[in-house]
Parts: sequence; structure tokens; C-alpha cells
Amino acid sequence: MLSYILRRLLLLIPVFLTVSIIIFGIIHLVPGDPVDNLVKIGSSPEQKAIIAARYGLDKPLYQQYFIWLGQLAQGDLGNAIVMRRPVADLLAQNIPFSLRLGGAALLFSTLLGIAAGTLAAIYKDTRIDRSVMAGILLGSTLPSFWLGLLLILLFSVELGWLPVSGARSWQAIILPVLTIGLGGTALVARVTRIAMLETMQKDFVMLLHAKGLPARRIQLRHVLRHAMMPVVTILGLRIGWILGGAVTVEFVFARPGLGTLLIKALNQHDYPVMQGCLLMLAMAVMLGTLLGDIVQAAMDPRVRHALT
Repeated sequence: MLSYILRRLLLLIPVFLTVSIIIFGIIHLVPGDPVDNLVKIGSSPEQKAIIAARYGLDKPLYQQYFIWLGQLAQGDLGNAIVMRRPVADLLAQNIPFSLRLGGAALLFSTLLGIAAGTLAAIYKDTRIDRSVMAGILLGSTLPSFWLGLLLILLFSVELGWLPVSGARSWQAIILPVLTIGLGGTALVARVTRIAMLETMQKDFVMLLHAKGLPARRIQLRHVLRHAMMPVVTILGLRIGWILGGAVTVEFVFARPGLGTLLIKALNQHDYPVMQGCLLMLAMAVMLGTLLGDIVQAAMDPRVRHALT
């Protein structure tokens, strides 16, 4: 098992390098210049050139990339150009809010998705199955920012039950969790339903029925457990997707976090902060995938032997 984990970690190195190049390239293609946010209106080109040289923005892009990569190798994310603070400090200040929101949304979507998928599989081709699948289809097509605005309009403006924005109380996290979690519920439920229906066709399930075990016990204790393999993989991917989806949701609900920090950095064209935020989101996807593979390998030895 240890050798499998080491091989998976080594495979992440070229993925990380590729992602870092893509992030650096995309950010520098965004129109705008961070220097414009540091100089006064009417400043001369010479003054702008001095400030650009101070932050290394006058160098060719490939040199800027290798300088940034060298800093990353030393654990240094650089300093924010406009905010004038270490990027690591800004990330450390905002990441806990995103992790709290993402963790709650992941738990909510996992429990509700598995329950909905199990219910749809047990009552296959009935009204319950069709109703659940219709709700899944609706949940997977609604944009998160639009759903968030609808929830604010209903529960905050009309009913006055929950706060509109902020992160000062536990009630403030309910609407953002619902906004992010409902979209993820659709995917988890769909995968759970398909996996359970496929598992029900296995020979060992027919043998359990032949032994006279109750159908409900077979479905919940045996079929559901074996159907968790693809669900675990999806949940690993969902870790990164949820943090990425929190970008727009945090902005809609005016919550602190990586999303709010990233949008602020985009408005200011603060390259180091943008690179740091996007790198954290990309690493969340990679680590989530790695965690899903490790859990899947622990559950099924065939996965571990696939790379041996």
C-alpha cells in the first residue's frame, strides 16, 4: 500500500508543473496591469517602469515563471503587489473559511446524495425513482450563483429566517452550504443509483436472495457497501470541485475565503495573489483525487495491483 501511495505522489509532480504553467500563462493573459493600481493618475511611463522593475514585471514571462517556480520550491508564494502583504499570510487568513464551507457542503451533498441514490435504486422504475431523478436533473442544471440568489430572496428577504451575508454566526453558513451542496448532491445520487443497480446484477446478490435474506438488508448492508467504490472516487474529485465552486458562492454571500480573495485580486490584477489562490484550488483537486484513489485502493486490492 505504501508503494502505491508513493507512486501516486510521484505522478502528481508532472501534473503540478503543467498546472503551474497553465495558471501562470492564463493570469498574464488577463487584460490589465497591477502597476496601474499603484501609480497616480497621470504618472509618466518612466515612473511606471520603475515600479514594474521593482516587482520584476519588466522581465520576460519565462523568466518571471522560473523565478516564481523557484520561490515555490522554497515554500515562498511571494508578496502581494497591491495589498503589500505576503501571499501566504493572505491565504492562511482566508483558507479556513473556505475549508469550513467546503467541508460542510461536502458532508451535506454526500449524505443527501447517497440517500437519494439509494432510494431511487431500491424503488427502480417507480414514481419515487422518477421523482428523485427529476430532482437530481434539476439540481445539476441550476447555476450555483443563481441558486444562491434565489435562496437569499426566499429565506432572507421574504421569510427573514437567515442572514443574507457574512460569516459571524453559524446561521450564515446554511445558505452557502445549501447552494454548493445541492449541485453536488445530483452527481453523488446519480453515481450511487447506477452503481447499486449494477451491483444488484452480481452473482453474490442472487446467492444472498437464494439464502432467504430480507431484500432490504441485502440492499443496505451488501449492495450499498459494494456500490461505494465509484462514489468514493467521485467524492475525492468533489473536494476540489466544491472549493472551486465556493469562489462564486463566497462572492454572492459576501463571505471571506479564497473566492472573495481571488475576485479581489482579479479586480486589482495582483498576479502573486491570483497565482496563489488558483494554485491552492488546483492542489485541492489533485489532493482530492489522490485521497479518492488511496481510499479506493484500500477498499479494493485490484486497484493497488493495477500499477504494480
